[in-house]
Amino acid sequence: MKKILLTLVPLLIILTAKAQLTDSARISNDKVFVSVEHVPEYSGGISQFYKFLAKNLRYPAAARENNTQGRVIVTMVVEKDGSLSQVKVARGIGDGCDEEAVRLVKLSAPWKPGVQNGRAVRVQYTLPVTFEL
Repeated sequence: MKKILLTLVPLLIILTAKAQLTDSARISNDKVFVSVEHVPEYSGGISQFYKFLAKNLRYPAAARENNTQGRVIVTMVVEKDGSLSQVKVARGIGDGCDEEAVRLVKLSAPWKPGVQNGRAVRVQYTLPVTFEL
């Protein structure tokens, strides 16, 4: 009876430890990285992204009337499949420019995802959108 008990106790401990590792692995799949080995990039590179912005930008009427210019800082999460989520303004300039920057980023084509340890991961990415008259 003692041998069976001595065999079962370590076995139960090992099974419990593996279950905890599985839970932590699941949580890390949803983790958003800030720094990774290979950062996400727009298909065709960042220069293509800025060409896309220049082509599709609609300067807001209020910003044009008030001569509003400057840089809107947009943050987003590039998902494992390259889609974008959680697009929001980190620092804005107002007069409709903030909303236009978010609209443009959401309109963009899927990105190449970030890579950490050879696997695609979710990455928070920050980029500036410049408004000049």
